[in-house]
Amino acid sequence: MKDLAKELNVSIATVSRALRNSSEIGEEMQRRVKELAKKMNYRPNPFAQSLRKESPKMIGVVVPNLVTHYYAAVLDGIEDEARRAGYSVISANSHESFEDEAHAVDNFISLHVEGIIACLAQTTTDYSHYEEIAEMGIPLVFFGRTCLSDQFSCVTANGDEAAQMATQHLIDTGSRRIAFIGGPNHLDMVQRRKHGYLEALRENRIPINRDLVVCDKIDYQVALRETARLLQSSNRPDAILAFNDIITFAAFTAIKQQSLRIPEDVALIGFTDDAHAAYVTPRLSAIEDQSHLMGVTACKMLLGHIQGDTKVYKKIVPQQLVIRDTSAKKQKL
Repeated sequence: MKDLAKELNVSIATVSRALRNSSEIGEEMQRRVKELAKKMNYRPNPFAQSLRKESPKMIGVVVPNLVTHYYAAVLDGIEDEARRAGYSVISANSHESFEDEAHAVDNFISLHVEGIIACLAQTTTDYSHYEEIAEMGIPLVFFGRTCLSDQFSCVTANGDEAAQMATQHLIDTGSRRIAFIGGPNHLDMVQRRKHGYLEALRENRIPINRDLVVCDKIDYQVALRETARLLQSSNRPDAILAFNDIITFAAFTAIKQQSLRIPEDVALIGFTDDAHAAYVTPRLSAIEDQSHLMGVTACKMLLGHIQGDTKVYKKIVPQQLVIRDTSAKKQKL
């Protein structure tokens, strides 16, 4: 059907409907599709069609990095809610790769899932595979990192407010040269968190030093290198706000490797709900996601769309600032 659609310069959904004699497709288009199908020796597989009719109810989930606690917890929430509704879940790991993400979505289409939940890979800037999903009428919900917000529902966190709150805490407890270490600037999640950080600096009339704002690849070794570079500079930060758990623990390690004290020399707060935050020394102050709730919320939203709800929703699951030992240089006066 993809080959037919490409040859005729129409959507896959149009080809599918034409082959099913849908009244939504005009007679002329039906004729063109069927003639080309015959010419290209296209034949529907009755065995596959019967499997589709008898298949269990399935939804597909694609995440950027399944081994991290955040995505595993979101998936756990999705599975819990799907199970209650009688659905099975198939998950795919994009490994932060656009190509793997697009391939996973294509596989989900081939498996005839009833809906898809997705979080963008950090390298994804082409959204054509999701536009194709919209054309085919397959329900889809984004969580965390999103796109095409006018077409698809999404569940996100209040990253801007949380980042502003965390930065304000660092300021209140004695930090002034606060660095932000984030991911690629095109990701909406990065934009929200960086915005909150910058707003806190503005409100406190602290000059914004662009040298202290690092937005690069979400990768442990990259974050380790960039943190070390900041710490060795003449304008060394006295605090760091880290974008996610990978960057947070890279920054934590880099500070230790430079033989600097946390928080006396460099305070640290990270976006993470990783259980290890409470078990490292010193215990890590963190902005924690309600990731299981985010998964439950995304799944409930998707199930509503599967049942026919066509409204586009935007829901926010709030994050929580948990103060431990890595952030306060002094007690607030």
